[in-house]
Amino acid sequence: MIEVAQNLKDVVNKMTPILKEINDKSASKRPAEGKWSPKEILGHLIDSANNNQMKFVKAIESKSIDVAGYHQNEWVDIQKYEHYDWNQLIDFWAMFNHHIAHIIENVPVDALSNELKVEGVGPFTLEFIMKDYVEHLKHHMNQVLPDLGLDSAFKMVY
Repeated sequence: MIEVAQNLKDVVNKMTPILKEINDKSASKRPAEGKWSPKEILGHLIDSANNNQMKFVKAIESKSIDVAGYHQNEWVDIQKYEHYDWNQLIDFWAMFNHHIAHIIENVPVDALSNELKVEGVGPFTLEFIMKDYVEHLKHHMNQVLPDLGLDSAFKMVY
């Protein structure tokens, strides 16, 4: 899992300075009706980190769990990420994901096969959920770049 944690840190370390180059106004702009702005995508990724931190810790301490999901659109709307300061949002996202990477790189090997369900769906192994978390984050970073008019070099690297 060291490699998975390093992959997460690499994505965060690569994307943080790129995101910091974007001004607040551009980060607030929705690319289309019904689509999230880059601020809202980053907010969603913070919500995902929050929910996955709970899943990871609970799955490490228990062989089998069933956790609640969350309503991602409602969470983004309720928290008004579009009104958040862009640089603070980036810093919060980066720090939270470095913490998630720390959890992943320190997960006990015998816990990786522990199973969890999300609102009855599953079971999934903890190892799968941890790897999928990183892929989910990369998926959303690949959405942010075109929305901001940046090239897709990130897609080729990750």
